[in-house]
Amino acid sequence: MAGRDYLGAQEYVADLQVLDGFDGDLLIPLGLPNETYQPVDKITDWVTYVAIVIVAFRNDWPTKRLMLGLFLFRSVGQVSFLVTGNELLLAFFPNFLEPLFLVTVTILAFERVIRHYPDWQERGFAILYRYRWLIGIVIVVYKLQDEWITHVGNIDRSEFLQQLLGG
Repeated sequence: MAGRDYLGAQEYVADLQVLDGFDGDLLIPLGLPNETYQPVDKITDWVTYVAIVIVAFRNDWPTKRLMLGLFLFRSVGQVSFLVTGNELLLAFFPNFLEPLFLVTVTILAFERVIRHYPDWQERGFAILYRYRWLIGIVIVVYKLQDEWITHVGNIDRSEFLQQLLGG
């Protein structure tokens, strides 16, 4: 594998993904209307997805073509949403790229930083390959419920958790 011997860009993109999970929870309560937030969020998400695909190709990841395909699949939903304003289209084209990337960089970081293997990339991708069906099923189930909560049910997670925890 021709990948580089550092995480660098992967860590940066993973940080963006974590921050993306909180932006709506911060901006909407501060007064940004959901109608404004959703298109802005989808455009900024798309930039992050481009960065994920670039990282995969620059590091020659074995999953690079899968990640490109998932990027194109989600892009269809995002462009359709931006053109029509119909949030349901986002649920029909779930974002499987983001969780696959986060699982990938987590496994790679674990193999490099915790286990200190010199061949951390090969070992990390071997783990991804060995558990591909389990990882794939978990990602699909997670994202389908996430897309439903976000774009079909339009459930506010903060309010839901407050009610669930008795707040």
